[in-house]
Order: sequence, then structure tokens, then C-alpha cells
Amino acid sequence: MHYLLLYDAVPDYLERRVPHRAAHLQKVREAHARGELLLAGALADPADGAVLVFQGEDATAAERFAENDPYVLNGLITRWRVRPWTVVVGGDPNS
Repeated sequence: MHYLLLYDAVPDYLERRVPHRAAHLQKVREAHARGELLLAGALADPADGAVLVFQGEDATAAERFAENDPYVLNGLITRWRVRPWTVVVGGDPNS
């Protein structure tokens, strides 16, 4: 199953993320290396959030990521939520 971790960011997110970016990207790379995180990136025009795509039996990996993400812990993210995502095409060798 796939899960979307959706972030809403503060208006000055791009400027405020600088001191926390290395730690955030380290967590992203670690989750990717474990096979939990498939894709991640910031939204653009406007840069007001991000989307991270997780896979697993349940939403635990995505929730754990958000709860420990330096961006969340340092107030750059005003709201986060995890949504199950039913993939219709791609992402599954059987689709």
C-alpha cells in the first residue's frame, strides 16, 4: 500500500529551511534506503508544501517520519497528514 505524507509549510519556508535542510535530507535518504520512502519533493509555484510517497503495510513509517522530521520539529510545517493512496497505474509490478 502507498501513503502520501502531505506537508503545509510556513510562508517563508524556503528561507527558514536552510539551517535544517541537511538533517531533513539525511532522514529522507535513510527512509529511502530502508525502502519506505519512494519519492519526495517540495511543491513549487508557490513553494508552500511538500509531498512524500511512502510504501508499507500501514501508515506507520510516514507518521514516524513526520513526527521526527527537523522541518516539523522546527516549525516549518504548519500541518501534516498521511493519506492512503490507491495507485491505479505504476508503482506495482502487477498493475
